[in-house]
Amino acid sequence: MLRADDVNVRFDGKAALDGVSLDVGDGEVVTVLGPSGSGKSTLLRVIAGLQRPDSGHVLLDGEDLSSVPPHRRGIGLVFQDHALFHHHDVAGNVAFGLRMRGDAKNEVESRVRELLDLVGLAGFERRSVATLSGGEQQRVALARALAPQPHVLLLDEPLGALDRRLRDRLLEDLARLFEELRVTALYVTHDQAEAFALGDRVAIMRSGRVVQAGSPDGLWARPADEDVARFLGLGNVRDGAIVRPEAVTVARAANREAADGVVESAVRHGPTVRLRVRLASGETLDAAVSALDHPDPGDLVAVTIDPEGIIELP
Repeated sequence: MLRADDVNVRFDGKAALDGVSLDVGDGEVVTVLGPSGSGKSTLLRVIAGLQRPDSGHVLLDGEDLSSVPPHRRGIGLVFQDHALFHHHDVAGNVAFGLRMRGDAKNEVESRVRELLDLVGLAGFERRSVATLSGGEQQRVALARALAPQPHVLLLDEPLGALDRRLRDRLLEDLARLFEELRVTALYVTHDQAEAFALGDRVAIMRSGRVVQAGSPDGLWARPADEDVARFLGLGNVRDGAIVRPEAVTVARAANREAADGVVESAVRHGPTVRLRVRLASGETLDAAVSALDHPDPGDLVAVTIDPEGIIELP
């Protein structure tokens, strides 16, 4: 098991990490979700040994890693910018850690073929990494990180530089690989869809702290506070409670007397449409609808709320 225990890091007197504690169980994927500047990448750097904490400890299977250099921690790293060696071909990149470890040549070649097949790049051994697409380069980076069979895999916004189509494809591939290999991983992202798709648990960071951690369903069902709720897209906060967008039903009103408000915007997000309704009181209310025939901006609407979709905030 990997554990960060009460880790603190300060830059120029400002806390980048403020008493962060987080654990990752064997074979578990924990995603760390938060906005830019929340401390996600700093936490990964501390665990990898690239940033010394001001206080606190990182433990792996009970061993304190404070005096263990990065290359001896048994931790694989995948970054957003790939960090590939352009003077090596694909096979040379994947084999790098194995050769540094002193593995036999035939074992290295066998492991390289195995990993490239696993990430969908069989036959790419002699290709120059400079000729690869962004998605292919990220697959090489993943294969290189997995090759030495690390105890833990750390991924820092690995899909952030890719377009949406490639990101969605690699997200599916990562989910498959994590499940197939039973990888123990800590995955940093600012993208909620990535975090919820990959994480057995999700840790939400804000201002250098882990403010809530739990399963994706658990976070969605019970956000810790209003800021977490809004960050997750549960923006309807009224009288100390959250109204889930999917609990709000919106229907076109026959006339102004039957209307509760007017639709201000309608934005499609894949299979759902997010409606924002301006109520007669002046408040706004978001609704998530899946019907193709939905109210449009300017339409007068009647609004009903399912009481089961109301969450009382702590």
